[in-house]
Amino acid sequence: MSDNHGVDTPVTKALNTILELELAGVVRYTHYALMVFGYNRIPIVSWLRSQASESLAHADKAGELITHLGGHPSLSIGPLLETHNHDIGDILRESMAHEKLALNAYRALLKLVEGESVMLEEYAREMIYQEELHSGEVDKMLRKPGEIAKFHE
Repeated sequence: MSDNHGVDTPVTKALNTILELELAGVVRYTHYALMVFGYNRIPIVSWLRSQASESLAHADKAGELITHLGGHPSLSIGPLLETHNHDIGDILRESMAHEKLALNAYRALLKLVEGESVMLEEYAREMIYQEELHSGEVDKMLRKPGEIAKFHE
């Protein structure tokens, strides 16, 4: 631990992982929005930009908790994979993979704080709830019209 960098605990490390993943989401969704073409561009771009804004809000929330706990927010960004596949289906599948990483990071945080901090438990649960809803929306977009069953690759 360094006086200049704050407290580095398993919880602040987990929150920094979340911060980095959410910042990667901002970049990822912004990039995707720029790469959408075709008849359905406007609603898809609007949705992707709202996802970028949501990721930024999630990153901000994680950063605030890090500083609340006396930690130092990371300046790093999570993994950014450029596949150069810009078909809407490819974008959505990449989005789903990214969301699974974020969901797993929130679940890992929940395991760390369960029974230790109501504030952090509630935060983790709320974020898991939001990420599961988001994954469900992406799953629905990956289905063919008229299909009810969940998307499977």
